[in-house]
Amino acid sequence: MNNQKIRNIAIIAHVDHGKTTLVDSLLRQSHVFRENEQVEERVMDSNDLEKERGITILSKNTSVMYKDIKINIVDTPGHADFGGEVERVLKTVDGVLLLVDAFEGAMPQTREVLKKALALNLKPIVVINKIDRPGSNPEKVVDQVIELFIELDATDEQLEFPVVYTSAKNGTSKINLSDEDSDMTPLFETMINSIEAPNCEEDGPAQMLVSNIDYDDYVGRIGVGRVERGKFKVGMTVSVCKSDDTISQGKIAKLYTHVGLKKVEVEEVTAGDIIEFAGISEISIGETVCDPEHIEKIPFVNIDEPTVTMTFSVNNGPFAGREGEFVTSRHIRDRLFKELERNVSLRVKEGETPDSFEVSGRGELHLSVLIETMRREGFELLVSRPKVIIKEIDGVKCEPIETLVVNVPDDSCGTVIEKLGRRKAEMVNMEPAEDRSYKNRI
Repeated sequence: MNNQKIRNIAIIAHVDHGKTTLVDSLLRQSHVFRENEQVEERVMDSNDLEKERGITILSKNTSVMYKDIKINIVDTPGHADFGGEVERVLKTVDGVLLLVDAFEGAMPQTREVLKKALALNLKPIVVINKIDRPGSNPEKVVDQVIELFIELDATDEQLEFPVVYTSAKNGTSKINLSDEDSDMTPLFETMINSIEAPNCEEDGPAQMLVSNIDYDDYVGRIGVGRVERGKFKVGMTVSVCKSDDTISQGKIAKLYTHVGLKKVEVEEVTAGDIIEFAGISEISIGETVCDPEHIEKIPFVNIDEPTVTMTFSVNNGPFAGREGEFVTSRHIRDRLFKELERNVSLRVKEGETPDSFEVSGRGELHLSVLIETMRREGFELLVSRPKVIIKEIDGVKCEPIETLVVNVPDDSCGTVIEKLGRRKAEMVNMEPAEDRSYKNRI
């Protein structure tokens, strides 16, 4: 049975292709804000580090109303280091908007996030953004996307994806490049008509998978996820299926749904909606909340393993204790293991000495964001240089690789190739763009 009044969609793309700007336009044109309300750009990037760096780090939920249908939208990070944020929220949606820059085309992270979405059999809509940018070539980018789908073994049904051309900054969209510029109505219509309503049992026993964790000073830990089956009510007793297959009991104290950028407290939620709940203090990502009479665990997605590791330790240098408030190994240990509760891509284990810890993440940016967050919270610590994690697969030592795209002027091309060659890079493609610098895919 499908809940026809709801659509659940994630926006995925390479970093800086305009995901958060597109969400801004969708929010504005669905009248979430008052006519005279002052709204800052990239309103979904609420974290201080996100505002400063201009990138999305954490996945976030919002919703818009189009006609009488509620569209739950998940804004996801575009950088590969935060891929864990994308992987776990894809379980809560039924389709994805694959956003591709009309100038840059399909980039490395475009491949990674699309691969995850296709594996979960999610319905894709391809959005070619920044069509107003000088030098853009939307037709060529569509061909690149088709080639990418074929390379990733997309099914015939997935290859029949609709295409919408947009300028998120100007708030315009259209189905054909020859059409007159319109508002976001063509994109709204495509989402409603192309993405299926969530397939769920509204009358069955309650069940949901926790895909995210939030925190509130008044109600404590908050679980976020999509209701897969049945209804949840305030005061309802539920069972929690832990990752180690143990079962615990809890009670729903508060229930929230998303209305625009706000969380609205409600007494009851039904299957198909993305909701938040409070009252279970030990809830974690990947756990299933269900009816005590019908305990069924929902399998969680496989999160890609870390690729680099660093050693965090107590500052024992001559300037120790001058900058931070929390300086002991106990403080650092508690903070790192607390981070594991919501940072599913992170790994932490005790180090070789009592005051050191081995912290592994998806990349240097992933770990640097953690370090900077801890510094701003008042922690003082030493960190080592990052080391690549070597794994043995079928008796062969393997190290992680990544795809790199470099846009450089002609006279710098040789220098870049030389420096990457020293790092054992392998050139896959090199092509001059029509009116821009060389694009070297290595």
